[in-house]
Amino acid sequence: MILQAIRKKQPLVHSITNYVVANFQANGLLAIGASPVMADELHEVEEMVSIASALLINIGTLNERTKESMLLAGKKANALGIPVILDPVGAGATTFRRETVQQLLAEIKFVLIRCNIGELAAIANVSWQQKGVDSGSGSMALSDEAKKVAQQYKCIVIVTGEQDFITDGLQTQWIAGGHHQMTKITGTGCLLSAICGAAYVAGDEPFAQLADTLMTYKKIAENANSITQYIGDFQITVLNELHRLSKEGEK
Repeated sequence: MILQAIRKKQPLVHSITNYVVANFQANGLLAIGASPVMADELHEVEEMVSIASALLINIGTLNERTKESMLLAGKKANALGIPVILDPVGAGATTFRRETVQQLLAEIKFVLIRCNIGELAAIANVSWQQKGVDSGSGSMALSDEAKKVAQQYKCIVIVTGEQDFITDGLQTQWIAGGHHQMTKITGTGCLLSAICGAAYVAGDEPFAQLADTLMTYKKIAENANSITQYIGDFQITVLNELHRLSKEGEK
């Protein structure tokens, strides 16, 4: 299982992320044996990313300072061959977000974009009614647009939702399951992006590793809902399940 592979690898995931979810992301990575670091200061991001296994760029609480940090860290990671993951939170909500995502995609090579359907629409330049950082509403052929984006940026694209979709522009896979309670807690998608960063470097088959990650995360949602229906407990149970599954089979 991918979580066990991550625990064995113990990757350091450098996350330039948003302050709403930083604690949950860090605890989620720790739960599976990865090491989190949330450095976003301009004067240290290049040095910090140099010792990381993967870099996650999450624009959830975007500002000019963190934007510059993202560009510096991303370019340094590219120069060193360290994989970079993009979580374009609310990419279509404002002009600033749209333009920043376009700049990030133009100046940094990403190995993975993990988004919801509304964020995919913003990247693909498809008309969509974004609802803040939520997915919003509109109409498009998700699989076709995801494949186009994957081909354009030569990366893997994951679109999460009621069913998840993963493609590298050629291979595609739909993944069912999960539970809607995951959408009632802020940060579950952001945590998934961080885990995807750890999963990407956990072996030699990134597409298969990421597909396994999506299936496992769906299973965790189902397990958590079977244990509790209370939102506060649900969040804790997600962390507990990440920890339990990552240690499954250990003596």
